[in-house]
Amino acid sequence: MTLLGIGSRVIHPDFGHGVIINLKSNGYTITFMDEGVRVLKFSAPLEIIEAIEPDGDLVSLFDVEQALSRVLQKWADVTEVVPLGDKWKGGKLIMKPGRTDLASKEMPIDAFFHKIVMVRDRLRVLEQRVNASALDDEEKVNIQQYITRIYGSLTSFNVLFKQPEQVFVGAGEN
Repeated sequence: MTLLGIGSRVIHPDFGHGVIINLKSNGYTITFMDEGVRVLKFSAPLEIIEAIEPDGDLVSLFDVEQALSRVLQKWADVTEVVPLGDKWKGGKLIMKPGRTDLASKEMPIDAFFHKIVMVRDRLRVLEQRVNASALDDEEKVNIQQYITRIYGSLTSFNVLFKQPEQVFVGAGEN
């Protein structure tokens, strides 16, 4: 079996004329004139019109970017384990509307608490991104102050946290 490189022109019995645009570990990515982009195994029946030598490295930049993207997406939302206060374990949050014609909504406090922790963690990531951004110092300070006010608005949920060092802290607190 001859390994073809990017830019090789081929004909497939079903898809017609195409050009190899990428090599993967298990096959070719080929753009066909009439059928669009297809991924075919190396053993696919291809008639070679023009062969280009493959690069020595079979891992393309695209594959590396895709793999890195998958890893980052998988781990980007990893949060630390934050314990719920003991008195709330197994409890439920009941939201009762003011109107009698509407039903109450219940949810486990654990699930609600997890959402609160996710908000806190995403605010932390936002802070890090603001600090690392190319914004000028005045814009960074303005955004940081806004984020601090958001933390302050969330302090009413601190009653749910088991560890005092994991609670929300607003502008006037330290």
